[in-house]
Amino acid sequence: MSFITSLGTAHPQNKFSQDAIAEFMIRAMQMNNDEARRLHTLFRKTGIATRYSVIADYGKENDYDFYSNNNDFEPFPSTAKRLQLYREHALSLSLKSINNCFDKLKVIDKKSITHLVVVSCTGMYAPGLDIDLVRALELPSSTRRLCINFMGCYAAFNGLKQADIICSADPKAKVLVVCTELCTIHFQKQNTEDNLLANALFADGSAALLVETFPRKGLNLKPVSFYCDLASDGEQDMAWTIGDFGFEMRLSSYVPEVIQRGIKSLTQSLLDQISYSFQDISYYAIHPGGKKILEVIEQELHLNKEQNKPAYEVLRNYGNMSSPTVLFVLNEVCKNLELSDERKKILSFAFGPGLTLESMILEIQHH
Repeated sequence: MSFITSLGTAHPQNKFSQDAIAEFMIRAMQMNNDEARRLHTLFRKTGIATRYSVIADYGKENDYDFYSNNNDFEPFPSTAKRLQLYREHALSLSLKSINNCFDKLKVIDKKSITHLVVVSCTGMYAPGLDIDLVRALELPSSTRRLCINFMGCYAAFNGLKQADIICSADPKAKVLVVCTELCTIHFQKQNTEDNLLANALFADGSAALLVETFPRKGLNLKPVSFYCDLASDGEQDMAWTIGDFGFEMRLSSYVPEVIQRGIKSLTQSLLDQISYSFQDISYYAIHPGGKKILEVIEQELHLNKEQNKPAYEVLRNYGNMSSPTVLFVLNEVCKNLELSDERKKILSFAFGPGLTLESMILEIQHH
């Protein structure tokens, strides 16, 4: 048995409006007037107002720090240069979300952490972020570590599933799960549909969970069930590969259609595992992979905008941060929970390459 006893989130200090980012993209992608108008239209349709990045350049018109100051942005940053930037910023952003997680607890002995699960798909190095976190947090050197890499937007579910398994096997376990993504370090300037969609959506952020075998005083979330499936007909519509100039996203406009075809059966399979029905669900924490994705899920599951408000709030204020995003949504849900919500259920979804469909049910418990 496991319980999420605390949840923290964090974002970098650089905050940009969609309009500011669009203007940067127009310059970097060397767009003509017609292309620029289409880009602004695309950005307005995303439902995003602001996003955060570790790179300050996205709010500048010149004097860039990371990108070249030439008109064609050449030489364009190599993968090595981008991963060096990841190494410089991933630790501090992770610590920020972890501290936010710990600050919500009255008492936390960091030495009692037995396991550390680090989730990321936007950078890697070795010795890695996991070891840097052990040292920075002054955790025991014997802390058992697991890294979940390159799984994309649904990876937080795998981190939580591993924490649940660990707690089920070890009654003394205290598992710290950290999801940190720096999506914006992988900006691509070629004028393609994939790049336009990715440039319009993605941002940087981090979220941290403490998962324990016993609940703490206050709000706890108990994982009840998980279910994962693959929509093989969408395999070519979402992918994440390593190129010479950063990681390259393939993100087709057909992704919402693939999710629409699979979401109802995915949900039913999850509910059937525990003999629940749709009427047993009170709250929803849905990964806002994009505005259209949220709309097709509402259509298929007969949800209204108010039921899905936490996802829209996160999308509007932060954009898509890949793996931590669904935890930002869950955090929004938790902000409004009351004692009267005892034993009520939260249904959560996230999606990623494969096309992978992840789902889980959490039970609200107050102690």
